Amino acid sequence: MAKAVESKPDLILLDIMMPRVSGFDVLDILRNTPATQHAKVIMMTALSSEKDVARAKSLGVDDYIIKSQVAMADVVHIVKNTLA
Repeated sequence: MAKAVESKPDLILLDIMMPRVSGFDVLDILRNTPATQHAKVIMMTALSSEKDVARAKSLGVDDYIIKSQVAMADVVHIVKNTLA
C-alpha cells in the first residue's frame, strides 16, 4: 500500500489470496485512499465463484481475470483495454 500511495500507479494487478491481507481488503483501501482511488485495478486470481466476482465489483474493481481461464495474450489485451 505504501508503494502504491508513493508511486500512484496507473494500473495495479491484484491477487485475492495473499499472505497477511486479502486482495479484497487491499482493493477497499485503494478505493478509499485519495492517492490511489483512481488507479485502475485488475484482480487476477484463481477464485472463480460468482460471489467473489460480485464482491470485487462491489468494491470497484475495473476487471476480474480468472487465472485458469485466460491465456497470457488475453491478459495483455485486457490490460491494454483497461488503460485505454
